[in-house]
Amino acid sequence: MQDFTRYAVYCAPQPGIFADRTAAWLGWDLAHGRTVDDPALPARPVGQPRKYGFHGTIRAPFHPVVPETDLIAAVDALAGDRPAVECGTLALRDLDGFLALMPTDGEPALVALADAVVRATDPLRAPLTPDQIARRRPDSLTPRQRDLLDRWGYPFVMEEFRFHLTLTDRLSPAEKPAVQAAAQAWLGPVLPDPFVISDLCLVAEDAQGRFHLRHRAPLSG
Repeated sequence: MQDFTRYAVYCAPQPGIFADRTAAWLGWDLAHGRTVDDPALPARPVGQPRKYGFHGTIRAPFHPVVPETDLIAAVDALAGDRPAVECGTLALRDLDGFLALMPTDGEPALVALADAVVRATDPLRAPLTPDQIARRRPDSLTPRQRDLLDRWGYPFVMEEFRFHLTLTDRLSPAEKPAVQAAAQAWLGPVLPDPFVISDLCLVAEDAQGRFHLRHRAPLSG
C-alpha cells in the first residue's frame, strides 16, 4: 500500500479531453497516478509543477494528524454543504513569470469556497515545524502573509488567495513566447466553457513527491 506524507485539497478536472491534455502537458496523471506524454507536444519547461499534477490549489499541502478516512469524511461533509462554483471560462495568463490558466469570473465564490476549506481542514493538520516555516521564506512575506502562515499553515489564504492552475516553472523572457503559443495551441481548443468547480479533490503526496487523487467529494449544497 502506498505511504503518503502530505495531503491537500485541489480542484482537478473531471475525466475527459481537458484532463487528458493537461496531464500530458505536465507529464503526470494525477487521477491515475502515472506518467504520461504525447509525441505531439514540444519540449516545455514544466519543472516543479509536474509532480503536483494539473490542479488549482484550494488547500495547500499539509501533514495530517488524522487517518485518511477522517480527511475524506471532513471533505465530504464540507462539500455536501456548499454549491458548485461557476467561473466563466479559463484564460492563459502570465502569473509572475509562471504560465497558468486562470478563471475569468467567479472570484468571490471561489474565495469563499477556499476560506471554508481552509477553516474546515485546519484542525486536521499538524502545526508547522521551524524548518517548514523557514522553507516558506518568511522574510519575503508581507506582515499579513506571515500572520496567515502562522495561523493557517500557508501564507496565501483568505484575502491573499489567488486561484490558478499552473502549467510551467518560471519562464525566462526568451522562453515565454514559444511556450505560451504551444500551450494555447494544445489547450485552447479544449478549455471548458463554462469552467465549473463541481467537486473537491483530496490528493496525497507519495514518497517521491508526486501527488495522487484519493477522493472526489461533489459540491452538492
